Amino acid sequence: MTATDLWLINARQPEAIAAELGQLLDPDERARAARMGPGPGDRFTVVRGAVRQVVAARLGVRPAELVWEYGPHGKPEAAEAGGLRVSWSASGALAVLALAEGRAVGVDVERLHHPRTAERMAARWFPFEEARFVAEPLEPAERAARFTALWCRREACVKAYGGRLAQSFGVPVAGPSPVLVADPGGLGAGPSLLCDVPVAEPFRAAVAALGESPMRVNVREWKVN
Repeated sequence: MTATDLWLINARQPEAIAAELGQLLDPDERARAARMGPGPGDRFTVVRGAVRQVVAARLGVRPAELVWEYGPHGKPEAAEAGGLRVSWSASGALAVLALAEGRAVGVDVERLHHPRTAERMAARWFPFEEARFVAEPLEPAERAARFTALWCRREACVKAYGGRLAQSFGVPVAGPSPVLVADPGGLGAGPSLLCDVPVAEPFRAAVAALGESPMRVNVREWKVN
């Protein structure tokens, strides 16, 4: 059994903390935060700074020295990371960072979608059984929760393979967690394992790792250094 370590990051931090974490970012990250403006830019800065702190501590380097390398579809990895694989996702004030040794990993977190949007998107993009599962005659909030949980699984799977979202729409991801994705279709070769991640309302999250060996998920909260 392999371990996947997850950090839950509260992106809403005081201005002084955001400014301190901003010193860890590279020029491209700072420019991106500036384009976002106050609020979104501050949350982006906190998440990227927190990611740098956690990954750097694992690698034994300084956070500001980390260099990101990006795959063909934008999946980030730390240069000179050896076997350490990295993925992170943010939605509003919550972000989730995943680290795994020797196993490609993907993580996603989403705020609950509007029920009508959830049904419409499920009918258009999900396999028939999953779309029917979302559209069952339940309370609107439950339909939104079902859709968002499945969407997170799909996004996490895409990130683990380093593919594109459109490649995942025919891949079944429903079922009790953990879910073995035996046939990823156009996403890539070989199976992957999906697990739901416990997060506070109104969010859902999931993590995926390539391979079919069991995965132990360790969840912790990031603390301001």
